[in-house]
Amino acid sequence: MWIVEPDLNNDGIPICDIIHVESILRGAHLIGVAGRDFIPRNLRHYESLDAFQSFYVNKYADHHTHEIAF
Repeated sequence: MWIVEPDLNNDGIPICDIIHVESILRGAHLIGVAGRDFIPRNLRHYESLDAFQSFYVNKYADHHTHEIAF
């Protein structure tokens, strides 16, 4: 699996942009990279994008994702 992380500007703030919805091909299944640390038991799914610095892209989530990732 590939590891992805957000682009940051010089101040360490994530670079954001607005894209057209027509340019989205498929959603991605991201798995947070926890490293050697334990994941807190009270971590909620909606907090995961803010809780992790980088993510694994699960290219085996379904057949279509596997085709696009290669």
